[in-house]
Amino acid sequence: MEMALNGFGCLKIQQRLLSRTVCGAFPSPRNPLSAAAAAAIFPRKSTALSFSSSLQFQGFVADRKQSSPFVQMEAVRHLEGSVTKTQGLRFAVVVARFNEIVTKRLLEGALETFHKYSVNEEDIDVVWVPGSFEIGVVAEKLGKSGKYHAVLCIGAVVRGDTSHYDAVVNSATSGVLSAGLNSGVPCIFGVLTCDDMDQALNRAGGKSGNKGAECALTAIEMASLFEHHLK
Repeated sequence: MEMALNGFGCLKIQQRLLSRTVCGAFPSPRNPLSAAAAAAIFPRKSTALSFSSSLQFQGFVADRKQSSPFVQMEAVRHLEGSVTKTQGLRFAVVVARFNEIVTKRLLEGALETFHKYSVNEEDIDVVWVPGSFEIGVVAEKLGKSGKYHAVLCIGAVVRGDTSHYDAVVNSATSGVLSAGLNSGVPCIFGVLTCDDMDQALNRAGGKSGNKGAECALTAIEMASLFEHHLK
């Protein structure tokens, strides 16, 4: 059963119903509704209802067949880096020596991930710097050298009794960001910023995983994206 209702059709039915109400045409014990009156109020063609997938009201069409809120366009390209196409990709790893008990474990996790995803050992260079504050300038220099597809930045800053923690964290964060923007090479932020040493160790191979390994995987994907899609 189908019925297409537009603004005029709804108004017409409303007028008929109101007119019949005023005239006493609706059924009651004293005024039963005759077949002719029922046919006049509810025409046969108007009472056929259908919940069609498409409703039209004064030029507005809503299509209920659309199951997804997103419009699918076949011509749209989706660019994404791959973690399996690592052949020919070169990486630099900048590691802060300060809090070495943490940064060495982060480096180990990164190197294991590179090996797991078939990055050749000769395509990885590790550069040590005194602390996380010095990571940014070295990362930018490596990025601008043109030798690497991504630079992984590893460090660990643990909060102390003074505001020195905030200064180092802010400088390391902005330094790595600037290195990537200025060099045009992905510079991955792998600097831990923790309240105590337990938090740092938990994130360097402890119960919270190894952030060095996670950042290495990010470096592979970003290097692949730049190399295969954004050159």
